[in-house]
Amino acid sequence: MDFYSAYAQGFARVAACTLPVAIADPATNAARIIEQARACHEDGVAVAVFPELSLTGYAVDDLFLQDVLLEGVGEALAAIVQASRDLRTVVVVGAPLHRGNRLYNCAVVIHAGTILGVAPKSYLPTYREFYERRWFAPGDDTAGSLITVGGHEVPFGPDLIFAASDLPDLKLHVEVCEDMWVPIPPSAEAALAGASVLANLSGSPITIARAEDRRLLVRSASARCQAAYLYAAAGQGESTTDLSWDGQTMIYECGELHAEGERFPHEAVRTVADIDLDRIRQERLRQGTFDDNRRGFEARSAHTSTSERAGFRTVEFVLDPPSGDIGLRRQVHRFPFVPDDEERLAQDCYEAYSIQVAGLEQRLRAMTEASGGTWHPKIMIGVSGGLDSTHALIVAAKAMDRLGRPRTDIHAFTMPGFATGEETKGYATRLSTSLGVTFETLDITAAARQMLDDLDHPYSESQEGARDVAVYDVTFENVQAGLRTDYLFRQANHRGGIVLGTGDLSELALGWCTYGVGDQMSHYNVNGGVPKTLIQHLIRWAISSHQFDATTDEVLREVLGAEITPELIPTEDGEKPQATEDTVGPYALADFALYHVLRRGHRPSKIAFLAWHAWRDASTGEWPVGIAETRRVAYDLPTIKGWLEVFVRRFFANQFKRSALPNGPKVSAGGTMSPRGDWRMPSDARADAWLAELERVPTD
Repeated sequence: MDFYSAYAQGFARVAACTLPVAIADPATNAARIIEQARACHEDGVAVAVFPELSLTGYAVDDLFLQDVLLEGVGEALAAIVQASRDLRTVVVVGAPLHRGNRLYNCAVVIHAGTILGVAPKSYLPTYREFYERRWFAPGDDTAGSLITVGGHEVPFGPDLIFAASDLPDLKLHVEVCEDMWVPIPPSAEAALAGASVLANLSGSPITIARAEDRRLLVRSASARCQAAYLYAAAGQGESTTDLSWDGQTMIYECGELHAEGERFPHEAVRTVADIDLDRIRQERLRQGTFDDNRRGFEARSAHTSTSERAGFRTVEFVLDPPSGDIGLRRQVHRFPFVPDDEERLAQDCYEAYSIQVAGLEQRLRAMTEASGGTWHPKIMIGVSGGLDSTHALIVAAKAMDRLGRPRTDIHAFTMPGFATGEETKGYATRLSTSLGVTFETLDITAAARQMLDDLDHPYSESQEGARDVAVYDVTFENVQAGLRTDYLFRQANHRGGIVLGTGDLSELALGWCTYGVGDQMSHYNVNGGVPKTLIQHLIRWAISSHQFDATTDEVLREVLGAEITPELIPTEDGEKPQATEDTVGPYALADFALYHVLRRGHRPSKIAFLAWHAWRDASTGEWPVGIAETRRVAYDLPTIKGWLEVFVRRFFANQFKRSALPNGPKVSAGGTMSPRGDWRMPSDARADAWLAELERVPTD
């Protein structure tokens, strides 16, 4: 496998191009297009799209019907075809073409010295400033047709999909301007027929707010069709007799903007991005209704005339994509669960927090209603002073506020054990006090020592205070974790409440929780759908949006600065305290892997490739607001591969814990681990195939 090649990793480089047009001068326009096409070839571009009628200009009016212009178009196309012989890039240009007794507004698809096919514009605007039916015929009824261009018959119609035989997921469909604005665009039908890349050659004169309308249409088309959508509009040089032009170019993928060019440019603009063909294929596989829509559409079409129900035709070509490292022309988010944009992050935090609060509210309300109004369950929660329990506690406080119940109905317990630090214990105490919840300290040390003694565990034989690494094993740790949960459940029985879980999505993915009578279990878990990398931002948002008073905010700020630790193993003076990330790896890398497994279905080598591009240089790319400079680190490929192996092994080994999860709300579109929701997997599945695939990642 060519690991460093974007094409080998399932990407295709595409370009939406605009350039100064010479009005009614096909030869000059062809030369300019060839220049940009060569630049695209040098840049490793697979598909380059130019504006509508780019060989003549859009606003030439009755000149479209002049033989001089039409003959010039034929010569210009021949020049582009000849120039394309040594180009890899599929070049899509706009031209008026004659067929039968009519002229058509066409997109001509050219590759390696051949015209692969011609897609006529299906829907011609003849309203307001548009008069296209004065010159052109609509192409919506031309499916299955041919056209003669340059002495050769080529496929003609809106039913063409251009497929790269050596890049199986690259399947291109082309439509022209107005085709995108109708209720059922040709591209929608093409997507159902398998097209993964949709292209629009547009004239589209600019008026106030039209650019936003275009973005809305392109974004929604790419989202609904689970496809990439390339858009190129006419710009400088077009006639301004009655109109003006902005040359807008953009590339969307599954509803996400990956590149947008400068508007109102003075020079040619090539807007380039690498689109993820694997992602498009995976999204369609996961969303079964996508193909259901195809079946329903075909069933309805079966009752129409033969000409109307003609299927799509596939035109194959050999792309011969570049090999080796050509970079990756797309933003790869270091934290896929956390937006880099500050405004978007604030919105996500508001929604995530509200989802958690609303979920807990409904659970408490439902339990009260089920009792006939006789039981108002209290909340039992263990608070350690760490991120997860801190966030769960402020969710619980807000839920009680919204229910009109006193916060004293939240019973928070700090349960120090053998390794509990005074700092984290202090956070738990101060936070509970500032929130006004019922708070108690329940020391589990004696009970844990008794249980270890009853188990005849080696720790019970060691001298008190003496260090013996051999006895700090999983039993030693889980006795403490289990006792804490056991006490919470018994307190729930005793005080008439429910146990609120605090473990997060990342811990569930890694199996970093104690099964059964441990932190894996609760009556309801508000954090189970929230990844570790998002929780700190939720707490930070609670501070900035003034959800609580200043005293509470101060404690929350201190919690944010603490290291993540389970505090289960005692630490000698001068030693580094137990740190979770020393065992499971950086949560940033774990959450990166989790997102791309859970939401994208990517193979390990592709996850490593993406992580390498995201994390190899801390000085490049965007970081979410709030990440301190000291935490803006980089990871090399061997480090990424090493921790990815840890993730894969732990992910497969701990499915049994996820198969028995308590209830809790899904929060992120990235997914959840609930067996009743996003993730179902046999507990005895083996990781061998995934680990073998990971070996394709180089270590140098």
